[in-house]
Amino acid sequence: MLTTAEIIKKVRELEIKSKKLTRHLFTGEYHSAFKGRGMLFKEVREYQHGDDIRFIDWNVSARFNHPFSKLFEEERELTVMLLVDVSASSLFGTTQARKKDLITEIAAVLAFSAISNNDKVGIIFFSDVVEKFIPPKKGRDHVLYIVRELLTAAPKNKGTKLGEALRRFNNYTRQKSITFVLSDFIDNSFSDALKVAGKKHDIIGIKLYDKLDMELPAIGLLQASDLETGKTILTDTNDFITRQQYQSEFFNHTEWCKNIFVQSGCELLHIRTDEDYVKVLKKFFVGRNR
Repeated sequence: MLTTAEIIKKVRELEIKSKKLTRHLFTGEYHSAFKGRGMLFKEVREYQHGDDIRFIDWNVSARFNHPFSKLFEEERELTVMLLVDVSASSLFGTTQARKKDLITEIAAVLAFSAISNNDKVGIIFFSDVVEKFIPPKKGRDHVLYIVRELLTAAPKNKGTKLGEALRRFNNYTRQKSITFVLSDFIDNSFSDALKVAGKKHDIIGIKLYDKLDMELPAIGLLQASDLETGKTILTDTNDFITRQQYQSEFFNHTEWCKNIFVQSGCELLHIRTDEDYVKVLKKFFVGRNR
């Protein structure tokens, strides 16, 4: 458990790092990646030659017995939502960082990128229930509050139900938002909810995984516990078929996740705990701009 002084220090470190990345790496790219999301209604005015007849306001026109057109302006302000997995499996990590540490850092970078662009940012923490919802707001103080919550999140439950979080998220927000889902996606029951949410929001999944999630080392008999269910199994890691099955399960699930995102019109990024997430994010933003 972090002390108050440690939390303050960590928040400050994340703010400095995030602002540096936002300034030097994501300048312009973050906003360009998500610009032109839509048009906001501005006002009505008398119909002028050349106006698109699709935008005639028939109610106003009938009232004044004269044609009026609706005027729109580009919707510049974005709402960014972070859906953050705080289930027990996020505490796993065997190399440079746990999944939770990486999730916290990436979420902080995205949150600071949002406010540097004068966008609103909100967050949902989820396990197999929605643990906490912080509505979208602007400003540095709001993001510092989000970062403190990321660092100190103490979920009541251990499991993962992304579908439940997506359904609640859809109910919470009427406005379309840019939504980043940060999770290891160790869950097979979110496909329907993602398809529904994907029709309304611009959703980008960030799948965090550890080297040991993918590959079992040959180190003899290994007793392993599932962090979410508490179930313990004894495995002979020297057995080639066991290691092969373990790897196949990882790749099958990864492929399943990828397909669900594609079918839902959403995007999915993959980041390993010993990888440079900055390169992955930068490549994504640049790719979006093209």
